[in-house]
Amino acid sequence: MTAERAVLDSSRRSDVRGCAVELVAVTRHYGAGPDAPGLHDIDLSVRAGEFVAITGPSGSGKTTLLNLIGGLDVPDSGSVRVGGLDLTAANPAELAGFRLREVGIVFQSYELIPELTVFNNIALPALLAGMSGKRLSARVGELLTNVGLEGTGNRRPHELSGGERQRVAIARALMNRPPLIVADEPTGNLDTAAGSAVLELLAAANQAGTTLVLVSHDRGVAARASRQVTIVDGHLA
Repeated sequence: MTAERAVLDSSRRSDVRGCAVELVAVTRHYGAGPDAPGLHDIDLSVRAGEFVAITGPSGSGKTTLLNLIGGLDVPDSGSVRVGGLDLTAANPAELAGFRLREVGIVFQSYELIPELTVFNNIALPALLAGMSGKRLSARVGELLTNVGLEGTGNRRPHELSGGERQRVAIARALMNRPPLIVADEPTGNLDTAAGSAVLELLAAANQAGTTLVLVSHDRGVAARASRQVTIVDGHLA
């Protein structure tokens, strides 16, 4: 069984939670004045189960938009709703719960904890959510197999290739079976073969019902999405 097919099968759920993303009149500036870098009056809707690619030149606001959807940042004005939760009105505890259970985040630079083993990097979201024991070990083992990294659980991130580290990051994002995954240039630091494998894993999760919002400057990667959204100078083009 291929790794991407295994991820599809393991991620499929009989009760896939609805997850819709809705941004209304969202503005986020970094600096003073209406022409400051950031996002300007963004309206964007993502349907549950959709695969949306966000494209645009460097500095156009793609990562800012992804951080808003993932609950890592808040807008200066406007509203961001994900799965019925208004992130702009949520308190810190609600935001923490959202990031833990409702969204999986895949960073371009992996953001693995170097002191932790591969096993514990993947397990961390579930540990924070209260999972433990055999159930935790079984889930991590399942994900390691699904992303083609059997036998690496005791290794540290620095012992892995870039493609392997990104697959660990994807396994971590899938750990709590979130209805939404946001991925920021997940293939940007990888060679063609490793990037293709990572994209297949994310696409498989989407095919299983997970909403996927992906930022990429690569037209080939973006072409895999069901819809593309382009941002130029902080505006939807």
